[in-house]
Amino acid sequence: MDHFPKGTEVEISSNEEGFRGSWYAGTVIRPSNPKNKVLVQYRTLTDGSRPLREVFDAVQLRPPPPRERRRSFEFSEEVDAYNRDGWWEGVVTRVLAGGRYAVYFRATREEMEFGESELRLHREWVKGSWVPPLEEEINGQNGNDVAQKVLNSTEVKSSVETVEEIFGKGAIVEISSDEDGFQGAWFGATVIEALGNSKFLIEYQSLRNDDDTELLKEEVDHLHIRPYPPDTLVIDQFSRHEEVDALYNDGWWVGVIAKVLKGQRYVVYFRGTNEEMEFKHSDLRLHQDWINGKWVMASQ
Repeated sequence: MDHFPKGTEVEISSNEEGFRGSWYAGTVIRPSNPKNKVLVQYRTLTDGSRPLREVFDAVQLRPPPPRERRRSFEFSEEVDAYNRDGWWEGVVTRVLAGGRYAVYFRATREEMEFGESELRLHREWVKGSWVPPLEEEINGQNGNDVAQKVLNSTEVKSSVETVEEIFGKGAIVEISSDEDGFQGAWFGATVIEALGNSKFLIEYQSLRNDDDTELLKEEVDHLHIRPYPPDTLVIDQFSRHEEVDALYNDGWWVGVIAKVLKGQRYVVYFRGTNEEMEFKHSDLRLHQDWINGKWVMASQ
């Protein structure tokens, strides 16, 4: 969405230390100016006795996702959990009794318990649509169009056993890291062996050990591994506000196209670090998410 009129309800992503990976409800007070900056008032955060107001780049805003009917969640599903007045992206690690769930947060390396009413299915706002699509959209007249957003892939059951089956020896995968400076990036790797208990020994395709004598090997768990993304349609040109992965420091970092330059070059904005960097077309790919055993992305 390029324009947020005054009074528009939005969700805001924050780049401040300790708040990355979260979304907060707010209202647009002053719409976009020529520099694409928007003044927003938070709904739940205050500055003393008054609601907090801040100026954001438009790429840090999105519409609030419509509330859906209550539902149960499954092991390994990506969810947003309501905590500290905002929604935080996490992964269901355990299904507990009484409609409660354990959720792991990669950004803070914490696991916390939540009730069903405190969770929602994690979705991305991509080119004016929610991915994965809302259930109401799937069941409506545009169901066929919305279904195009889900890439053809093998749907798998959310279970420890199936995770170990799909990441067998020799599988080409991508690995995420919790280490400072590497959060938000995915690195190509090959599975050497499954170690049991949802742990895997992998060898990176480009990262090397400290003395630079061989490729780095590491033990990872199921929360930090995913299949290698499938090839997508060749894109002649990326559009402003489109979500992409940018190849940098041997890894793929998720960002948003902030500016389209001449000569097939782009300025990409990274929410996690509040930085902008310039990339050539060949160093970008369409962003896809591995959610509940499927690759999902915006339809072309």
